[in-house]
Amino acid sequence: MSRQGTAPALGPVWITGAGGLIGHALVQVASERSATDWGTGAGGRGCSILALTRGIVDLTHFAAVDRLFTEEQPVGVIHCAAMSKSPDCQKDPANARLNNVEVTRHLADLACEIPFLFLSTDLVFDGRRGGYSESDPVNPLSVYAETKAEAEQIILSNQRHSVIRTSLNCGKSPSGHRAFNEEMRNTWQLGRTLDLFVDEFRTPISALETARNIWKLLTAGQTGLFHLAGGERLSRYEIGLKVAEVCRKQDPSLLTSLRPASLTHYQGAPRAPDTCLDCRRIEETLGIKMPLFSTWIIEQLSQSK
Repeated sequence: MSRQGTAPALGPVWITGAGGLIGHALVQVASERSATDWGTGAGGRGCSILALTRGIVDLTHFAAVDRLFTEEQPVGVIHCAAMSKSPDCQKDPANARLNNVEVTRHLADLACEIPFLFLSTDLVFDGRRGGYSESDPVNPLSVYAETKAEAEQIILSNQRHSVIRTSLNCGKSPSGHRAFNEEMRNTWQLGRTLDLFVDEFRTPISALETARNIWKLLTAGQTGLFHLAGGERLSRYEIGLKVAEVCRKQDPSLLTSLRPASLTHYQGAPRAPDTCLDCRRIEETLGIKMPLFSTWIIEQLSQSK
């Protein structure tokens, strides 16, 4: 499901959702790389980045987006913006569809002749078995996942465009509450205990690592469907234990209280128990090995010394 496209001409690359975790990481990685790192494709020498936030343009205001697109003439789009909180999507499916499907459709139509990379989620799978590859059929259980799955089909209908499914991303966001590790820390700072599932599994990854590989795909002119996640299968509870270790190192006074929980006792919207992703396609395409979440933890601990 991957294709070799043509690296686009020099010019501005749009990053939507630049105020979020992955969007911000994409901007950060772009600023850190040298001209020789980029090559000559989108994001290459002479490239400029337009970091789009709601303050610059509301993506649901299509006429305003049209005007900005005409003015800027981007040579690539990385679409990170989304209504991404699953509970919010469950409560307001119409707004979720507007933000996650119709906005994506509109941007993809505008960018029909240039590379377009769309950020999707491992939650498009029902989680019955885990280890999902790009060829496995999707079966979303939530409104959020349904909108992402529908948007994927829109993107994949254009051979110039790409879908990148990722998992839980960790790191530092501009707002301080977009990464799952930030949410955990914020909960502990309020003196609360986290109940985390021992039987729900993901493949977490650093947002900076996600960003680095998104740029590699774009500059290499690779298109199609890719899974981009960490190389370690961990339960929510195991993830929590690792995050707690970092938080205690950074702030010894912080009480990192967490309890093991089970999906068997969970009552609420459907949850996928194991959406771990098989990332061999992107590893082979880019000649990389997806890092372990534990490696990120070790890096954070070393920075705390």
